[in-house]
Amino acid sequence: MQQVRLSEAEERVYDAVAALESRGQVPYPDLIAQEAGMAVEDVHQPLHLLTEKDLLHREDSPMAGLDFGPRWCARQMA
Repeated sequence: MQQVRLSEAEERVYDAVAALESRGQVPYPDLIAQEAGMAVEDVHQPLHLLTEKDLLHREDSPMAGLDFGPRWCARQMA
């Protein structure tokens, strides 16, 4: 399997998303930032880059009228 090189920020954000999911929490950007110990505005670029690298995917709120913003889900690494 090919290794994907991640920056420190990307790694922190990915680990934060995975940790939130493992605890059954919804990985919204504000929770991701809190979990990663980063400012909310500092997680947007790593989220975008991780999506481009196919390590995260964005899901919009599944419940109409209850849109709390996008959530980010980790793709399982084989």
